Amino acid sequence: MNIVCFGFGQVAKNFIKKIYSENLKINLTVTSREKSGKKSFGNLDYQSFHFSEHSFDQKLIESLRSSDHILVSIAPVKGEDIVTKNFQNNLEKSKIKWITYLSATSVYGNHNGDWVDENSDTKPTSSNGIDRLNAEKSWIDLAKKKSLPLQILRLSGIYSNQNNILARLKSGNAKLIDKKNQFFSRVHVEDIANILFKSLKNFKTKEIYNISDDKPTSSKELILYGSKLLNIERPKVVDLSTIESEMVKNFYKDSKKVNNKKMKEFFNYKLKYPTYVEGLNYIYNNII
Repeated sequence: MNIVCFGFGQVAKNFIKKIYSENLKINLTVTSREKSGKKSFGNLDYQSFHFSEHSFDQKLIESLRSSDHILVSIAPVKGEDIVTKNFQNNLEKSKIKWITYLSATSVYGNHNGDWVDENSDTKPTSSNGIDRLNAEKSWIDLAKKKSLPLQILRLSGIYSNQNNILARLKSGNAKLIDKKNQFFSRVHVEDIANILFKSLKNFKTKEIYNISDDKPTSSKELILYGSKLLNIERPKVVDLSTIESEMVKNFYKDSKKVNNKKMKEFFNYKLKYPTYVEGLNYIYNNII
């Protein structure tokens, strides 16, 4: 497989790690804001090309034209998807078998704690959600125009063995904000990587999937469980009105429970970490 990853963050790296663990041969190209160059990830050597909203290495176009799988995990910049903006004329259907755009469940906006599925109204309240929805639309329009094989994965809040509530509690960076009827959904990065891997063989174009675990909860419930695991005193309750971070305020604008039924049925997938309990227990027992 000739894979191009626009962005090479935790999701893309876990996806490539999963592919490599299955002994599949791949030719990997990624993009980065850094200078172009040869790099390695574990035992895998790959080519990294410079790409930002201002400029990109022209050699990236050659890799793009020979690619058959493209993963896009770059966040919109100033409300625009910079991949469709810069490369819409370089995507050829004859070679491409699989394009996945990683979006976010923030596109749903606030549903007052109700369940949302892929057919629910998208009424984003945050700038992140608005930008993600615009990016989705630009990919859908391009896929129609060029007859490209596209799937969109709407990711819930991502946590990993390195980035999680236990790590934030230990560092003293966790804030306990108690807001009634506030529900969030989350998913472990390994489950995202496993779904991506399964979709290499089980792919249906023009489809959107929510990628989430089985148990939406309040952030308070998560923090209380994490504090109990670590056997530390829970953080003091902070009033939301005193929070200065716009990102945190936006986070608390929305309350919804994300339904993952379509994901589990289509990909025939059993979550490795079905709830935060299994995820945090594993991290506590094996990582921390």
